[in-house]
Amino acid sequence: MASTHSHPGEQPAQDPIRLLAIRDTPITVDEVFRAVGDDAAGGTALFVGTVRNHDGGADVDALGYSCHPSAEAELRRVAEKVVAGHPVRALAAVHRVGDLAVGDLAVVVAVSCPHRAEAFEACRKLIDDLKHEVPIWKHQKFSDGTEEWVGA
Repeated sequence: MASTHSHPGEQPAQDPIRLLAIRDTPITVDEVFRAVGDDAAGGTALFVGTVRNHDGGADVDALGYSCHPSAEAELRRVAEKVVAGHPVRALAAVHRVGDLAVGDLAVVVAVSCPHRAEAFEACRKLIDDLKHEVPIWKHQKFSDGTEEWVGA
């Protein structure tokens, strides 16, 4: 009987980064989830960030995201770092820019790995590093007429 490590599913994925985008069109959970489908993955973790109706005790009416021209390259760098540090079979991340309303999807990331714990860990690393390292800024508009830039 062959060693379990000789099974093709135990080998690194050819190109685990399946979908990366920063765009001004709506994101769907289905497109990101489909992008990380892999028969060798036993666990898939997905994070969905939505526009909430409040922040810091103030009512949020809407917000807008903008990004630096280097944002997609930085997103790729973050994704490559996650792949290098985890047994990722497939990874996808899409962040929206432009004007969004309460309830809109702002970011969807997903990672599939051989096991669930690895998928959770890699997905958390992906969203945390995306938020801290990719130059995307949020402009919140509050119900009282005030505004605030976050991440700028």
